[in-house]
Amino acid sequence: MVVKAYGAYAGDKPLEPLEITRRTPGPHDVQIDIAYCGVCHSDLHQVRAEWAGTRFPCVPGHEIVGRVSAVGAHVSGFRPGDLVGIGCIVDSCRHCEECETGLENYCDGMVGTYNFPTPDEPGWTLGGYSQRIVVHERYVLRIRHPEDQLAAVAPLLCAGITTWSPLRHWQAGPGKKVGIVGIGGLGHMGIKLAHAMGAHVVAFTTPASKREDARALGADEVVVSRNHGEMAAHAKSFDLILNTVAAPHDLDAFLALLKRDGTLTLVGAPASPHPSPDVFNLIFKRRSIAGSMIGGIPETQEMLDFCAEHGIVADIELIRAEQINKAYERMLKGDVKYRFVIDSATLAV
Repeated sequence: MVVKAYGAYAGDKPLEPLEITRRTPGPHDVQIDIAYCGVCHSDLHQVRAEWAGTRFPCVPGHEIVGRVSAVGAHVSGFRPGDLVGIGCIVDSCRHCEECETGLENYCDGMVGTYNFPTPDEPGWTLGGYSQRIVVHERYVLRIRHPEDQLAAVAPLLCAGITTWSPLRHWQAGPGKKVGIVGIGGLGHMGIKLAHAMGAHVVAFTTPASKREDARALGADEVVVSRNHGEMAAHAKSFDLILNTVAAPHDLDAFLALLKRDGTLTLVGAPASPHPSPDVFNLIFKRRSIAGSMIGGIPETQEMLDFCAEHGIVADIELIRAEQINKAYERMLKGDVKYRFVIDSATLAV
Protein backbone atom coordinates (compact mmCIF):
# COMPACT_ATOMS: atom_id res chain seq x y z
CA MET A 1 0.00 0.00 0.00
CA VAL A 2 1.17 3.55 -0.72
CA VAL A 3 1.27 6.01 2.19
CA LYS A 4 2.41 9.59 2.64
CA ALA A 5 5.67 10.32 4.42
CA TYR A 6 8.40 12.92 4.96
CA GLY A 7 11.98 12.14 3.99
CA ALA A 8 15.05 13.29 2.11
CA TYR A 9 16.61 12.25 -1.20
CA ALA A 10 20.15 13.32 -0.24
CA GLY A 11 22.11 14.36 2.83
CA ASP A 12 22.31 17.97 1.70
CA LYS A 13 18.62 18.20 0.82
CA PRO A 14 15.76 19.19 3.14
CA LEU A 15 13.09 16.70 4.12
CA GLU A 16 10.06 16.89 1.86
CA PRO A 17 6.73 15.12 1.28
CA LEU A 18 7.01 11.81 -0.54
CA GLU A 19 5.12 8.56 -0.96
CA ILE A 20 6.37 5.17 0.21
CA THR A 21 5.12 1.59 -0.05
CA ARG A 22 4.28 -0.58 2.97
CA ARG A 23 3.87 -4.34 2.65
CA THR A 24 0.55 -6.10 3.11
CA PRO A 25 0.50 -7.65 6.61
CA GLY A 26 1.80 -11.21 6.70
CA PRO A 27 0.62 -13.94 9.12
CA HIS A 28 2.56 -12.52 12.07
CA ASP A 29 2.45 -8.83 11.14
CA VAL A 30 0.73 -5.91 12.84
CA GLN A 31 -0.32 -2.91 10.76
CA ILE A 32 -0.26 0.37 12.68
CA ASP A 33 -1.80 3.70 11.74
CA ILE A 34 0.73 6.14 13.17
CA ALA A 35 -0.65 8.90 15.37
CA TYR A 36 2.61 10.53 16.50
CA CYS A 37 6.33 10.12 15.91
CA GLY A 38 9.05 11.63 18.07
CA VAL A 39 12.04 13.42 16.55
CA CYS A 40 15.39 12.04 17.74
CA HIS A 41 18.84 13.58 17.23
CA SER A 42 19.76 10.29 15.54
CA ASP A 43 17.21 11.11 12.83
CA LEU A 44 19.11 14.27 11.98
CA HIS A 45 22.51 12.55 11.94
CA GLN A 46 21.26 9.78 9.64
CA VAL A 47 19.15 11.77 7.21
CA ARG A 48 21.95 14.32 6.75
CA ALA A 49 24.46 11.50 6.14
CA GLU A 50 26.55 12.58 9.13
CA TRP A 51 26.59 8.89 10.01
CA ALA A 52 27.96 6.59 7.32
CA GLY A 53 25.77 4.37 5.20
CA THR A 54 22.61 6.43 4.76
CA ARG A 55 20.37 5.03 2.05
CA PHE A 56 18.17 7.45 0.14
CA PRO A 57 15.38 8.22 0.12
CA CYS A 58 15.66 8.22 3.91
CA VAL A 59 12.50 8.37 6.02
CA PRO A 60 13.56 8.73 9.67
CA GLY A 61 11.56 8.15 12.85
CA HIS A 62 11.77 5.44 15.53
CA GLU A 63 9.57 6.82 18.31
CA ILE A 64 6.22 5.66 16.97
CA VAL A 65 2.81 5.40 18.63
CA GLY A 66 -0.56 4.70 17.07
CA ARG A 67 -3.42 2.25 16.71
CA VAL A 68 -3.48 -1.22 15.28
CA SER A 69 -5.53 -1.17 12.07
CA ALA A 70 -5.01 -4.78 10.91
CA VAL A 71 -3.31 -7.97 12.07
CA GLY A 72 -2.10 -11.14 10.36
CA ALA A 73 -3.95 -14.42 10.67
CA HIS A 74 -1.57 -15.82 13.32
CA VAL A 75 -1.30 -12.72 15.53
CA SER A 76 -2.82 -13.38 18.95
CA GLY A 77 -1.46 -10.63 21.18
CA PHE A 78 -2.89 -7.61 19.37
CA ARG A 79 -6.13 -6.66 17.69
CA PRO A 80 -7.43 -3.67 15.73
CA GLY A 81 -7.92 -0.62 17.94
CA ASP A 82 -5.10 -1.40 20.38
CA LEU A 83 -2.77 1.45 21.34
CA VAL A 84 0.76 0.35 20.50
CA GLY A 85 4.28 1.59 19.97
CA ILE A 86 7.28 0.81 17.77
CA GLY A 87 10.76 1.79 18.90
CA CYS A 88 14.15 1.43 17.27
CA ILE A 89 13.89 -2.27 16.38
CA VAL A 90 11.63 -3.90 13.78
CA ASP A 91 13.44 -7.23 13.36
CA SER A 92 16.41 -9.34 14.49
CA CYS A 93 17.74 -12.85 13.87
CA ARG A 94 15.45 -14.22 16.66
CA HIS A 95 17.73 -17.18 17.51
CA CYS A 96 21.06 -15.85 18.84
CA GLU A 97 21.89 -15.62 22.55
CA GLU A 98 20.92 -11.94 22.61
CA CYS A 99 17.53 -12.52 21.00
CA GLU A 100 16.79 -15.53 23.19
CA THR A 101 17.44 -13.45 26.32
CA GLY A 102 15.37 -10.46 25.16
CA LEU A 103 18.34 -8.29 24.22
CA GLU A 104 17.48 -7.91 20.55
CA ASN A 105 19.16 -4.50 20.57
CA TYR A 106 22.55 -6.27 20.75
CA CYS A 107 21.77 -8.85 18.07
CA ASP A 108 24.24 -8.70 15.17
CA GLY A 109 21.24 -9.08 12.88
CA MET A 110 19.16 -6.33 14.44
CA VAL A 111 17.09 -4.40 11.90
CA GLY A 112 16.50 -0.79 12.82
CA THR A 113 13.25 1.00 12.11
CA TYR A 114 14.86 2.98 9.31
CA ASN A 115 17.93 2.72 7.07
CA PHE A 116 18.49 -1.04 7.57
CA PRO A 117 18.36 -3.70 4.81
CA THR A 118 14.96 -5.37 4.34
CA PRO A 119 13.14 -7.30 1.61
CA ASP A 120 10.46 -4.58 1.57
CA GLU A 121 10.55 -1.76 -0.96
CA PRO A 122 12.87 0.05 -1.56
CA GLY A 123 15.29 -2.45 0.02
CA TRP A 124 15.81 -0.70 3.35
CA THR A 125 13.53 0.18 6.24
CA LEU A 126 11.59 3.43 6.20
CA GLY A 127 10.65 4.98 9.52
CA GLY A 128 7.89 6.70 11.38
CA TYR A 129 7.68 10.07 9.63
CA SER A 130 4.82 8.39 7.77
CA GLN A 131 1.16 7.50 8.02
CA ARG A 132 1.47 3.76 8.56
CA ILE A 133 3.95 0.98 9.35
CA VAL A 134 3.81 -2.83 9.27
CA VAL A 135 5.92 -4.75 11.82
CA HIS A 136 6.23 -8.35 13.03
CA GLU A 137 4.26 -8.78 16.26
CA ARG A 138 7.40 -9.61 18.28
CA TYR A 139 8.57 -5.98 18.01
CA VAL A 140 5.23 -4.30 18.80
CA LEU A 141 4.83 -2.76 22.26
CA ARG A 142 1.66 -2.21 24.23
CA ILE A 143 0.84 1.33 25.39
CA ARG A 144 -1.02 1.54 28.70
CA HIS A 145 -0.95 5.33 29.16
CA PRO A 146 -4.19 7.28 28.72
CA GLU A 147 -4.85 8.15 25.09
CA ASP A 148 -4.57 11.90 25.75
CA GLN A 149 -0.90 11.35 26.67
CA LEU A 150 -0.09 9.47 23.48
CA ALA A 151 1.97 12.22 21.83
CA ALA A 152 4.14 12.58 24.95
CA VAL A 153 4.58 8.80 25.15
CA ALA A 154 6.24 8.62 21.72
CA PRO A 155 9.75 9.72 22.88
CA LEU A 156 9.76 6.97 25.50
CA LEU A 157 10.35 4.54 22.61
CA CYS A 158 13.91 5.87 22.21
CA ALA A 159 14.80 8.55 24.76
CA GLY A 160 12.99 6.66 27.50
CA ILE A 161 14.49 3.22 26.89
CA THR A 162 17.96 4.63 26.14
CA THR A 163 18.12 6.01 29.68
CA TRP A 164 16.04 3.30 31.40
CA SER A 165 18.25 0.42 30.23
CA PRO A 166 21.52 1.61 31.85
CA LEU A 167 19.69 2.81 34.96
CA ARG A 168 18.25 -0.68 35.36
CA HIS A 169 21.46 -2.50 34.42
CA TRP A 170 23.57 -0.56 36.94
CA GLN A 171 20.80 -0.84 39.54
CA ALA A 172 19.81 2.77 40.09
CA GLY A 173 17.48 2.99 43.06
CA PRO A 174 17.29 3.81 46.78
CA GLY A 175 20.71 4.32 48.33
CA LYS A 176 22.37 5.06 44.98
CA LYS A 177 23.71 8.43 43.87
CA VAL A 178 23.14 8.89 40.16
CA GLY A 179 24.33 11.72 37.94
CA ILE A 180 22.68 12.73 34.67
CA VAL A 181 24.90 14.78 32.34
CA GLY A 182 22.92 16.96 29.96
CA ILE A 183 19.32 18.14 30.25
CA GLY A 184 17.91 17.54 26.80
CA GLY A 185 15.88 14.91 24.99
CA LEU A 186 17.72 12.04 26.68
CA GLY A 187 18.78 13.77 29.88
CA HIS A 188 15.35 15.00 30.92
CA MET A 189 14.07 11.41 30.69
CA GLY A 190 17.07 10.16 32.67
CA ILE A 191 16.26 12.57 35.50
CA LYS A 192 12.58 11.61 35.57
CA LEU A 193 13.29 7.88 35.54
CA ALA A 194 16.14 7.88 38.07
CA HIS A 195 14.00 9.98 40.42
CA ALA A 196 11.03 7.61 40.08
CA MET A 197 13.35 4.65 40.72
CA GLY A 198 14.27 6.16 44.07
CA ALA A 199 17.87 7.23 43.43
CA HIS A 200 19.42 10.47 44.67
CA VAL A 201 19.66 12.35 41.38
CA VAL A 202 22.19 15.03 40.51
CA ALA A 203 21.79 16.81 37.19
CA PHE A 204 24.81 18.30 35.42
CA THR A 205 24.25 21.25 33.13
CA THR A 206 26.48 23.71 31.31
CA PRO A 207 24.17 26.76 31.51
CA ALA A 208 23.20 27.77 35.04
CA SER A 209 19.86 28.88 33.63
CA LYS A 210 18.73 25.24 33.58
CA ARG A 211 18.94 24.78 37.36
CA GLU A 212 15.25 25.25 38.04
CA ASP A 213 14.25 23.20 35.01
CA ALA A 214 16.33 20.27 36.27
CA ARG A 215 14.81 20.50 39.74
CA ALA A 216 11.32 20.58 38.26
CA LEU A 217 12.13 17.35 36.40
CA GLY A 218 13.07 15.62 39.65
CA ALA A 219 16.75 16.36 40.30
CA ASP A 220 17.68 16.51 43.99
CA GLU A 221 20.74 18.65 43.20
CA VAL A 222 22.00 20.53 40.16
CA VAL A 223 25.65 21.12 39.32
CA VAL A 224 26.95 23.59 36.75
CA SER A 225 29.71 21.52 35.15
CA ARG A 226 31.85 24.58 34.35
CA ASN A 227 31.94 25.54 38.03
CA HIS A 228 35.02 23.78 39.42
CA GLY A 229 33.95 24.31 43.01
CA GLU A 230 30.57 22.71 42.47
CA MET A 231 32.17 19.77 40.68
CA ALA A 232 34.83 19.27 43.36
CA ALA A 233 32.16 19.14 46.07
CA HIS A 234 30.96 15.85 44.56
CA ALA A 235 34.36 14.16 44.14
CA LYS A 236 34.38 10.36 44.58
CA SER A 237 30.68 10.19 45.49
CA PHE A 238 28.70 8.76 42.55
CA ASP A 239 27.71 5.16 41.95
CA LEU A 240 26.66 5.87 38.38
CA ILE A 241 26.85 8.82 36.00
CA LEU A 242 24.78 8.66 32.83
CA ASN A 243 26.26 10.88 30.13
CA THR A 244 23.68 11.87 27.51
CA VAL A 245 25.69 14.59 25.73
CA ALA A 246 26.02 14.04 21.98
CA ALA A 247 29.12 16.22 21.50
CA PRO A 248 32.79 15.46 22.21
CA HIS A 249 33.95 16.67 25.64
CA ASP A 250 36.34 15.96 28.51
CA LEU A 251 35.28 12.81 30.37
CA ASP A 252 37.92 13.11 33.10
CA ALA A 253 35.96 15.74 35.00
CA PHE A 254 33.13 13.21 35.47
CA LEU A 255 35.36 10.19 36.10
CA ALA A 256 36.81 12.00 39.12
CA LEU A 257 33.33 12.16 40.64
CA LEU A 258 32.85 8.38 40.70
CA LYS A 259 33.29 6.24 43.78
CA ARG A 260 35.51 3.19 43.71
CA ASP A 261 33.87 0.79 41.24
CA GLY A 262 31.63 3.57 39.94
CA THR A 263 30.61 3.65 36.29
CA LEU A 264 30.37 6.43 33.72
CA THR A 265 27.94 5.19 31.07
CA LEU A 266 27.84 6.88 27.69
CA VAL A 267 24.54 7.00 25.83
CA GLY A 268 25.05 10.20 23.84
CA ALA A 269 26.58 9.47 20.41
CA PRO A 270 28.79 12.32 19.14
CA ALA A 271 29.72 12.50 15.48
CA SER A 272 33.44 12.53 16.43
CA PRO A 273 35.24 10.84 19.37
CA HIS A 274 35.62 12.17 22.90
CA PRO A 275 39.18 13.12 23.92
CA SER A 276 40.92 10.10 25.40
CA PRO A 277 40.51 9.99 29.19
CA ASP A 278 43.40 9.79 31.66
CA VAL A 279 43.94 6.12 32.48
CA PHE A 280 44.91 6.96 36.08
CA ASN A 281 41.38 8.24 36.68
CA LEU A 282 40.26 4.69 35.94
CA ILE A 283 42.85 2.45 37.57
CA PHE A 284 43.21 4.22 40.92
CA LYS A 285 39.56 3.63 41.85
CA ARG A 286 38.71 0.68 39.57
CA ARG A 287 36.28 2.93 37.75
CA SER A 288 34.66 1.99 34.46
CA ILE A 289 33.59 3.73 31.28
CA ALA A 290 30.74 1.85 29.64
CA GLY A 291 28.25 2.25 26.83
CA SER A 292 24.59 1.33 26.49
CA MET A 293 22.25 1.24 23.51
CA ILE A 294 18.45 1.41 23.72
CA GLY A 295 17.02 -1.86 25.13
CA GLY A 296 15.48 -5.14 24.11
CA ILE A 297 11.76 -5.64 23.59
CA PRO A 298 10.97 -7.05 27.08
CA GLU A 299 12.95 -4.26 28.74
CA THR A 300 11.22 -1.63 26.61
CA GLN A 301 7.82 -3.00 27.60
CA GLU A 302 8.93 -2.96 31.26
CA MET A 303 9.90 0.71 30.87
CA LEU A 304 6.58 1.61 29.27
CA ASP A 305 4.64 -0.13 32.02
CA PHE A 306 6.72 1.58 34.71
CA CYS A 307 6.12 4.96 33.09
CA ALA A 308 2.37 4.33 32.82
CA GLU A 309 2.26 3.32 36.50
CA HIS A 310 4.19 6.42 37.59
CA GLY A 311 2.61 8.90 35.18
CA ILE A 312 5.88 9.55 33.34
CA VAL A 313 5.91 10.98 29.82
CA ALA A 314 8.33 13.16 27.88
CA ASP A 315 8.12 16.95 27.81
CA ILE A 316 7.30 17.68 24.19
CA GLU A 317 6.51 20.29 21.57
CA LEU A 318 4.02 19.03 19.00
CA ILE A 319 4.76 20.03 15.40
CA ARG A 320 3.23 19.58 11.97
CA ALA A 321 5.11 17.41 9.48
CA GLU A 322 6.03 20.38 7.29
CA GLN A 323 7.81 22.00 10.26
CA ILE A 324 10.40 19.23 10.50
CA ASN A 325 13.27 21.09 8.79
CA LYS A 326 12.82 24.08 11.08
CA ALA A 327 12.62 21.69 14.04
CA TYR A 328 15.99 20.19 13.06
CA GLU A 329 17.60 23.62 13.04
CA ARG A 330 16.08 24.43 16.43
CA MET A 331 17.21 21.06 17.78
CA LEU A 332 20.80 21.84 16.80
CA LYS A 333 20.54 25.05 18.84
CA GLY A 334 19.04 23.26 21.83
CA ASP A 335 15.84 25.24 21.31
CA VAL A 336 13.33 22.61 22.43
CA LYS A 337 12.00 21.43 25.79
CA TYR A 338 12.75 18.62 25.35
CA ARG A 339 11.52 16.59 22.37
CA PHE A 340 9.73 17.46 19.15
CA VAL A 341 6.88 15.13 18.18
CA ILE A 342 5.25 15.05 14.74
CA ASP A 343 1.46 14.98 14.58
CA SER A 344 1.09 12.35 11.89
CA ALA A 345 -2.41 13.54 10.98
CA THR A 346 -0.74 16.52 9.28
CA LEU A 347 0.80 14.20 6.68
CA ALA A 348 -2.62 13.82 5.10
CA VAL A 349 -2.96 17.52 4.34
